[in-house]
Amino acid sequence: MSKLSNTIRKQVSKALNDYNMIADGDQIMVACSGGKDSSILLLALEEIRKKSPIKFTLHPVMLDQKQPGFDAVEFIHFMREHNLNITLLQEDTYSIVKEKTPEGKAFCGICSRLRRGILYTYAKKHQYNSIALGHHRDDMNQTLLMNLFFAGKIAGMPPKLKSDDGENIVIRPLAYCAESDLIALAKEYDFPVVPCNLCGTQSNLQRQEMKKMLQQMELNHPNIGAVMQNAQANVRPSQLADHNLWDFSTL
Repeated sequence: MSKLSNTIRKQVSKALNDYNMIADGDQIMVACSGGKDSSILLLALEEIRKKSPIKFTLHPVMLDQKQPGFDAVEFIHFMREHNLNITLLQEDTYSIVKEKTPEGKAFCGICSRLRRGILYTYAKKHQYNSIALGHHRDDMNQTLLMNLFFAGKIAGMPPKLKSDDGENIVIRPLAYCAESDLIALAKEYDFPVVPCNLCGTQSNLQRQEMKKMLQQMELNHPNIGAVMQNAQANVRPSQLADHNLWDFSTL
């Protein structure tokens, strides 16, 4: 195990502990996209599972959305060599996304909602305790800025949450991991990547704007990603302007 993989594993373990993500006997569905983040998440969780005093099982699930060029054969074979058997679900959301998305708009919104609905339904049907997603620290920071600048609200991606319908628990064990470290570790592992040929064809996405902005800021402030992460766990309701959080009439 390399120094970097050990660092990532420790960061994942810390997130699991800090946010009480796993309990004894849990059956955890790991949502695999075939990209670097969810792949590293799955491999890290498997390493932790083998050594953990807490007994839990992993159930990797991948969704074939019928995008052109989708081919998960090599990826599934790679994971099988690591004793991880991927369940492949098949749903044609690609046609729906192409049909319903107005020209010039991002595919990501409707695509993620459809994908989330399929995965949530599958997890509920099989009575999994939680769904592990591969969102990392940079994803969480970008989401915070997207909501602030484009949605007019202060909201982000919590490390652990209950879905809006109350039926599923979502966990993000990569919450403390920087994307730059995940990119470097993916090169070490050299696993086959299944690219997204839908959103990858679009430019000028809001998330990409936020990503570029943060990368530029990191040139002068290298620790800004960790600082933003800390800020999300250090909220001062009385120093905001939300009437639902603070009764200004009693001041």
